[in-house]
Amino acid sequence: MLVQIYEISSAQEAAALSRMGVEHIGVLVGDGSFPRELSVASAVTIGASVEPPSRLCALFLSPDIALVAEAVRRLRPSIVHLGAAPDLLGPEQVVALKRAIGSVPVMRSVPVTGLASLGVARSYEGIADFVLLDSYSANDRQIGALGVTHDWNISRQIARSLTTPVLLAGGLGPDNVAEAIRVVRPAGVDAKTKTDKPGTHAKDLEKVRAFMAAAKAAAPPGRRGG
Repeated sequence: MLVQIYEISSAQEAAALSRMGVEHIGVLVGDGSFPRELSVASAVTIGASVEPPSRLCALFLSPDIALVAEAVRRLRPSIVHLGAAPDLLGPEQVVALKRAIGSVPVMRSVPVTGLASLGVARSYEGIADFVLLDSYSANDRQIGALGVTHDWNISRQIARSLTTPVLLAGGLGPDNVAEAIRVVRPAGVDAKTKTDKPGTHAKDLEKVRAFMAAAKAAAPPGRRGG
């Protein structure tokens, strides 16, 4: 069971999560168009503290694939995560980005809003290396970061229909991740809001540790090690 934690804002946090064994350590990168986006230079400093087998996952909310490609060339993350709303960034643009960045794996966020989400997710089969299912608020330019859950029954249908590995996000924390895994049976789980210190975006390491323990314990046989 992969564990992915967002959003890391310092080298110290990255090092602590890496020592803890978090598989995907996520940073939010951009040009400042969205709140809390880190510059590429800051993300490079954080990435230097991520030790294998942990992997640096760079989240871009911008639909500007030229901006993303240039940042990827400079940052060289292990995974490129695309979080722009689906009407702003479609499969064709993701294909173009993959041509520009070479072999770097791509994760695509998909909003879970109803049964139509199944078709959106399927449109990335053979394109994305990971699909992340997340909550979404209509008219947002980005997917996720809401701290609320969505309909896990729809997520389960999506996970069952794809051959692409599916990660589940959206309001997950130590208190509900086991139930989410039981219902959806994803390849991995993602946490941001419920692993933050109250009133901040800094990570609470004890919450991260509790989230990891609950996720690993709930993983089906064969998925407990990630």
